[in-house]
Amino acid sequence: MKFYKNTSKRLVAGLGVVCLLSVLLSSCLKTNDEIYNPPPSAFVSFIHATPDIPPLDFYLDNNRVNANPLIYGSYIDYFRAFTGTRAANFYNQGTTTKVISDTLHLKQDSAYSVYLVKGASHPEVLTITDLVSKPTAGNASIRFVNVSPDAPAVNFAKKDSVAMVSSKSFKGYTGFMPIKGDATYTFEVRQTGTNTVLATLASVKLNSGFVYTIYFHGLVGGTTATDKLAADIITNAYYN
Repeated sequence: MKFYKNTSKRLVAGLGVVCLLSVLLSSCLKTNDEIYNPPPSAFVSFIHATPDIPPLDFYLDNNRVNANPLIYGSYIDYFRAFTGTRAANFYNQGTTTKVISDTLHLKQDSAYSVYLVKGASHPEVLTITDLVSKPTAGNASIRFVNVSPDAPAVNFAKKDSVAMVSSKSFKGYTGFMPIKGDATYTFEVRQTGTNTVLATLASVKLNSGFVYTIYFHGLVGGTTATDKLAADIITNAYYN
């Protein structure tokens, strides 16, 4: 498996992006006839999903992760992090003003997605353990995450089809699900119990062997690109 290096809205992690590396770090590095055993590592990605919080800096313990300011809608690909109990600290960019702090419990060779959610007055951290596995032949894998704090419960569906996912409220999410790969889809996020479409993700090409997250975000009363209800896609990983 290879972690994917996104390009849209992606920010390179200061601690080193994990791309083209196996999740299972079972091999050793040999230098000058000595064997170097890498320390136990987990893999962490970050998604800024809170519209009214200004640019941020993200620290694990005392180490800054981001090289550039984290703005709403931006994200960091998986990066290696030491295992154990780690403090995730978020500060207003360029300052020591803390927005929120949370504790991450990172296990060796496990992958995690960390979302900053809700709102500036009461921000929250949503951490999801990413159980990434190889899609079956000819398929991709997708999951759905709802991080809109004030939208009603939603269903997730392909356009003109019955729901693939039903009644997911704020901070609700699914596991990764198989879907036919090398195909183009338009997805809809619908208000549960109605045909009302709250967000559309149009003409998305899903490649076989790839693993994706589609996340629903924004505010019910939002009217601009920086706060309206929307759905976006992130590529988590791919398999050769």
